Amino acid sequence: MFVMADDLGWADVGCYGSPDIATPAIDSLAAEGLRLTDGYSAAAVCSPTRFALYTGRYPGRFRGGLEEPIFMPGPEIGLGPGTPTMPSRLAEAGYQTAMFGKWHCGFAPDFGPTKSGFEVFWGNHDGGMDYFTHTGMRGQRDTYEGEEPVEVDGYYTHLVTEKVEGFLDGRGGDERPFLLHVNFTSPHWPWEGPGDRAESDRIAELVRGGFPPAIVHQDGGTVAKYAEMVADLDTCVARVLEALSRNGYDDSTLVVFTSDNGGERWSHMWPLVGEKGDLTEGGVRVPLIVRFPGHIEAGQVSGFPVVTQDWTATFLDLAGVDPDPDHPLDGVSLAAWLFDRAEPPVHDLAWRTRTQGALRRGDWKLVRFGRDTETPVDRLYHFGDDAPREHANKLALAPEVAAELIAAYEAFESELLDYPERRMPPPDMPIPPGFTGPSLR
Repeated sequence: MFVMADDLGWADVGCYGSPDIATPAIDSLAAEGLRLTDGYSAAAVCSPTRFALYTGRYPGRFRGGLEEPIFMPGPEIGLGPGTPTMPSRLAEAGYQTAMFGKWHCGFAPDFGPTKSGFEVFWGNHDGGMDYFTHTGMRGQRDTYEGEEPVEVDGYYTHLVTEKVEGFLDGRGGDERPFLLHVNFTSPHWPWEGPGDRAESDRIAELVRGGFPPAIVHQDGGTVAKYAEMVADLDTCVARVLEALSRNGYDDSTLVVFTSDNGGERWSHMWPLVGEKGDLTEGGVRVPLIVRFPGHIEAGQVSGFPVVTQDWTATFLDLAGVDPDPDHPLDGVSLAAWLFDRAEPPVHDLAWRTRTQGALRRGDWKLVRFGRDTETPVDRLYHFGDDAPREHANKLALAPEVAAELIAAYEAFESELLDYPERRMPPPDMPIPPGFTGPSLR
């Protein structure tokens, strides 16, 4: 089971050092399993990370993965049906595959979870929507069952939780193993807690009345409201875990909890630099917890770097499913390390956005700012010396390391698709955070 929060920052939960948000359910996962201090998302914004999770490949290998993030429909802008995915490969191997919550890999009718391997889907397609009226960024109602739009009432985080509970409680005699993705939208904007229906109505009225930027909620939110949303998310994680337990799935289910990218605006991410949209640590280092009772020893903490697409490789490996030979994985399986006490599978972690690039090798990290300009600026950080603030530039002090990482980064980038000309949104469309790219530091 893969549980993904949305825009949850690295230190927004108790076991990662949140100073003022209590998250007992998420903390219990860490206490019962493995907490990774150096867990990473595949991208600094929503939809590219999801491309990486479903395919096990760098998002820049896909036309839809070049959108940072997807926020307008287009016949090429999505995860193409027929692309081998983790759910499609596991479905072929006899797994029941289900997703509840945020898809964000392309809009209907061209794209959707059931076109990419999920047998069961209930959730939303867009990147952001309000929590009660479920109004998306273009004013559309954005809740679906399968590929059909449905009208429902209620706070979205709770609705997703109820659907997951219903799925687990309703499996009955189905003896198939299952792959379950629980993709919450919380704590993504707009900043609405379970008691904020009036604020939801206000935002929806503005969006539907011709002012879509209202959904980004630049006039709302507080640190306290954000904390309320994260605490509510934790309560919903507790309900999902309880549903696993009462149906007897605890000991047979690997649970991974993480976020699709770093936090923004109200998030607490100390001591990291940057936020959602950046390839500095705040944009891509995320909470990452793994639990598998009887298989993973409780109470472990590891600083081994792991990235989103590693989980695709791990899930396929554990299921005994070979990757599609025409679509080789960019992630590596962690199974032998997690379960057989093997040495961790050391590999480079690499990222690219329209304006930045980055590569981590061991404790060294190269960040390239202004990669889309004629004069990009490279900086080299060492997490042993500067853990992990990214303020001490070692480029001149370690020229051989710098040369090696620059060459490795450029080799990585050479395998990816070029970015198309930027599709600017219509004047009345909201511009998602990260769209224009962060400025140089």
